Amino acid sequence: MTNTANHGESVELNNPLEEFQETLKEAISYLNYPKEVFEFLKKPMRFLEVSIPVKMDDGTTQIFQGYRAQHNDATGPTKGGIRFHPDVTAEEVKALAGWMSLKCGITDLPYGGAKGGIVCEPRNMSLSELQRLSRGYVRAVSQIVGPTKDIPAPDMYTNSQIMAWMLDEYDHIREFDSPGFITGKPLVLGGSEGRETATSKGVLYTIQLVSEIKNIPITGMRVIIQGFGNVGSYLAEYLHELGAKVVGVSDALGALYDPQGLDIPYLMENRDSFGVVTTLYNDTISNQELLEKECDILIPAAIGGVITRENAERLQCQIVIEAANGPTSKEAIQILDKKGIM
Repeated sequence: MTNTANHGESVELNNPLEEFQETLKEAISYLNYPKEVFEFLKKPMRFLEVSIPVKMDDGTTQIFQGYRAQHNDATGPTKGGIRFHPDVTAEEVKALAGWMSLKCGITDLPYGGAKGGIVCEPRNMSLSELQRLSRGYVRAVSQIVGPTKDIPAPDMYTNSQIMAWMLDEYDHIREFDSPGFITGKPLVLGGSEGRETATSKGVLYTIQLVSEIKNIPITGMRVIIQGFGNVGSYLAEYLHELGAKVVGVSDALGALYDPQGLDIPYLMENRDSFGVVTTLYNDTISNQELLEKECDILIPAAIGGVITRENAERLQCQIVIEAANGPTSKEAIQILDKKGIM
């Protein structure tokens, strides 16, 4: 999406909510729906912003900003993850909730979209601080969530342990067991087997389909995965087992690249709980450099907005498969189309 500055120059917008609204507007126009549909769906039906006081391990109290967006519940309770990240914004949470509505609708699931987030740096917090933050968030949003209202889930830098704390806090508030309140929880608390690897499996099935369409065998396929968290790490493991050559991966601190292929089993065994692996090596590159390295398939599996008008021309892949939410801007997609990148 672009706007025009005062001097007439086209400027690419990096606001995720505006990116979502532009896509929504195009879809509604294509389907010949009335403009009122766009006006209703362009922003969440409900948005809550909360302040969460947390007592830190050093005795001080820190106030964290949290959000929960419920986009639309016409087809059923809303559903969506909670991310812990220093760059979480209200616009991002609203956009992700909207994308979730579209994904549920396209796949005919009886849910609307939702999303939550807390502005924090979880890598610098202790387990006890993360637990107090998780419980504080549930207390702050408890009036608008629940099995028949809005069902949270893990997202960036949140996991089954955090979901377990949140479920326990919700049970205390409601004074009865509500395992349907949240997904992504441990199996012993009613979690779903295979849930942790489900997104990676979905991406893998997409790669298998595309490899047939483009006639690129998975054995020997050169793959770059931006992000080595829950989705990226398991995907790298699956591809390695199938004989693909994972030549690049990245984490929040940097990236690794080896045209001969990385040692994925070693990385899986030695990554930390946030998927950080670049600390294992001295020779690293930036995330941006990794995106522009030569490969067959490039898989952004971390944050949104990483492939833009500024770098799309320099991509050296044949295919981009998105495993993150909104990693490619609309202008970048147009450039990739012209370059013949699928």
